[in-house]
Amino acid sequence: MSDRIVLTGLTARGHHGVYDFERADGQDFVVDATLDLDLAVAATSDDVRDTVHYGELAGRLVAVVTGEPVNLIETLAARLADECLADTRVRAATVTVHKPQAPIPHAFQDVAVTIRRERRER
Repeated sequence: MSDRIVLTGLTARGHHGVYDFERADGQDFVVDATLDLDLAVAATSDDVRDTVHYGELAGRLVAVVTGEPVNLIETLAARLADECLADTRVRAATVTVHKPQAPIPHAFQDVAVTIRRERRER
């Protein structure tokens, strides 16, 4: 499958982390999502209903980031991937969650977790 929709740099404030101050104060999380799916129908029809509406997807992903707190960005990434796979046209999703304000006592640019989830065939 070579067709993809890519959304990068989606930023939302969440209250995720293992420390109380992370939960209380919150911080920005940055999400990159790549959806693998067949875009042939959409390319032919030129109709947004035949593809994943990336604006609507962004809204759903922001709702996950701003929603129920979790301890680990690994868990957050899995929830985001599940949201991507909620559309049955998506065959696989790769999600990276960046935590640029992670509580690390050293100079760093970013901490990120990337997961890939594929639709299980039944």
